[in-house]
Amino acid sequence: MPALRLCLLSILALPLLAQAATPVTVATVEMKQPVRELLINGTLAADQAARLSASVSGLVNRVGVDIGDAVGAGDVLLELDAELNQLALKQAQASYRQQAATLNDAKRRLTEGNSLSRSIAASEIRSLEAEVETSKASLAASQAEVLRQKALLKRHTLSAPFAGVISAKLTEVGEWVTPGTPVLELVGSNTLHADFAVPQRYFSQISRETPLTIRLESASISRTDSAPQTEIPAEITAIVPVNDPSARTFVLRASLPSQGLTPGMAVFGNLSIQSSRAEPVVPRDALLRDVQGNVSVWLAVVNADGNADELVARRRAIKVRPGQSDPVIVLEGLRKGDKVVVRGNEGLRDGDRIQVTR
Repeated sequence: MPALRLCLLSILALPLLAQAATPVTVATVEMKQPVRELLINGTLAADQAARLSASVSGLVNRVGVDIGDAVGAGDVLLELDAELNQLALKQAQASYRQQAATLNDAKRRLTEGNSLSRSIAASEIRSLEAEVETSKASLAASQAEVLRQKALLKRHTLSAPFAGVISAKLTEVGEWVTPGTPVLELVGSNTLHADFAVPQRYFSQISRETPLTIRLESASISRTDSAPQTEIPAEITAIVPVNDPSARTFVLRASLPSQGLTPGMAVFGNLSIQSSRAEPVVPRDALLRDVQGNVSVWLAVVNADGNADELVARRRAIKVRPGQSDPVIVLEGLRKGDKVVVRGNEGLRDGDRIQVTR
């Protein structure tokens, strides 16, 4: 009898156990404009880079720099033999002094002629005045020649137009160089920029305010205290609409600090692009995946067969955007306002009573 009584009590308790609600935590499906992370590849380049050449022809007398040397703006890089131009300058200066003396003599004779105007013909006075004007013109021409020779002499020295590093040395002492022939290559060292090729379909979604982070391979960064972190925030400075029509890409240029970096490095950019339309999002903890990779969630819905205040769990298959961080973007299966279970969803079965807890 005791065993029979215990069995009857167990049978009577089964409905009570079945009615026990499972405590769960739920979240409401919201509509948000998600941020999409777009990975892009690029290359570092200097904002300033120049192939330097002499302004005049001449024999290289001195090269003051070598490959890898850092130079400042205005530093002398190369000198040409200027002996002939120095002589030409002295000749021009002598001619200028001669013309100045000629002008002074013409002015003196004109002054004397004016004082004796009653005894000198008017035509003679006009001749003296013309001589003064001619001497003035000759003096001006001599002065211009002096300035020209000084400018030519100055051009026998090649100076750095901006601060940077010598990246190539293309001449040596004793060579004859002409204008337009590169003798040195200079790369600016103050600022760098990165050029990225971005698929054209993202053109309308990107602006100069779009957040961009640049990442470098650890091996590419110099191991110094001043070296930058592996992720560097950058500023978009230019968006070129069409770069390579056949590749269907456009160029995005970004500036970044140059400490510890050199032109030519490969870099990887991460663009945070905000979607133009709102989409349903759910916490990642709400997702359940089976062995086939199918994704589902448990919905907390009102029990249609019982009390209107009772909630039951209903399984719903959904599709999500791959590779997203928390929260997850839902492509199909959910809409705004749906309640999804985020805690206590591991052992649920379809139709189980649930109780929302905080």
